[in-house]
This record gives sequence, C-alpha cells and structure tokens, in this order.
Amino acid sequence: MTKPPARVPQRSNARSNRERILATARRELGRNPDITLEELARASGVVRRTLFGHFPGREALLEALAEEASQAMRDALPADPAPSDAGAEPAERSYARFVLSMWTVGDRYRLLLALARRDLGQERVTEILAPARRAATTILDRGQRDGVFHTQLPPAVLSAGLEAMSIALLEEVNSGELEDDGTRATVASLIAAGVPEKQARVVVDEVAAED
Repeated sequence: MTKPPARVPQRSNARSNRERILATARRELGRNPDITLEELARASGVVRRTLFGHFPGREALLEALAEEASQAMRDALPADPAPSDAGAEPAERSYARFVLSMWTVGDRYRLLLALARRDLGQERVTEILAPARRAATTILDRGQRDGVFHTQLPPAVLSAGLEAMSIALLEEVNSGELEDDGTRATVASLIAAGVPEKQARVVVDEVAAED
C-alpha cells in the first residue's frame, strides 16, 4: 500500500512570517508610529489573518518588538568593565567599544524611544534601556575618576546627553544627511565627553579594527 506524501511542516513558514512581520514593523513604525496593523500586514506581504494570528493586537506586536529590542541590546553590550584596579582597559576605549556596539542596534533603540511616548509607556522603555544606560554611566564615571572625561556633568547626566546626540546622529543617517558606520558618531561622543579629537580618532580606529 502506497503511503500518502508526508505533510510539509508549517512551523518554519509560521516562524518566517513572524520574523518578516517584526522586521517590517521595525522599519515602518520608525517611519510612521501611527501605522495600522492592516497596513503593516500589507507591507509585510501577509494577509490580515496571518498577522493577527501571531499578534492579536497592536499591544502584542509592540511588546514583541520591545522584547526583541531588549534581547538585541543585551547581546550587543560589551562585557561588563572591570574595576580600574583590576586591569580594565582605558575608559575611552571602553566607551568607544560601547558606542560602536550600540550603533549596531541603533534602529531598535530609536524605535523604542519613538514608541515610548504613547504605546509602550516610559516605564517599560526605561526598563529595557536600563542595562545599556547603566553600562554607559559606569564607564563614564570611571573615566571621570581617571581624568579621561570632563567632570562638568554627573556621569548619568553626561550619559543621557551623549545618548541623545547618538540618537540624533542616527536620525541623520536614516534621513540620508549623514553617512556613518558608527565610527564618526563614536568619535563625536568621545570628543563631547572630553577626549581630544586626535586621540578620539586614534582610539576609535583601534577599537573598530579589533571588532
């Protein structure tokens, strides 16, 4: 007796659809935070029923994006810096490594900030961004104590200012006004933190070459 042909598993198709929907949502929500789920379905190349099968509502989709962004940022974060008395690399190198790492997930970072005002809530966004902000503040604090960074602002305040500058530069890249693989933004961040321009360029070139 001839066996009927085996059914092709649908799991891989479902996973592919889900990933495509999330990728489209990241792109389109960054352009238009008010886009509807029906418009997202069309942009993703799936029918409305498929999108709602994965994400029964806008809140579910945004939470999935938030969790994806959270994981991407945790994965991109450099290893926790060791205390200065434990042989840590110079703070300017640590901060350059941090900015370059975060630049690779900058679109997710930017999207979270865009959605914070209305959809996700500031508290949820703050929770997601906390590890990155904590790492940046730790490095800046160490650099200030070592005399590498200026001390005009407390570490957390300086970190917030540098974060805002990086997001603004990323916006310029997305609008086509700036071409940058992250190295120019990193040099600018080091200069704004108090590192002389020539030294900042050398540090960034060295760290980027290592990665």
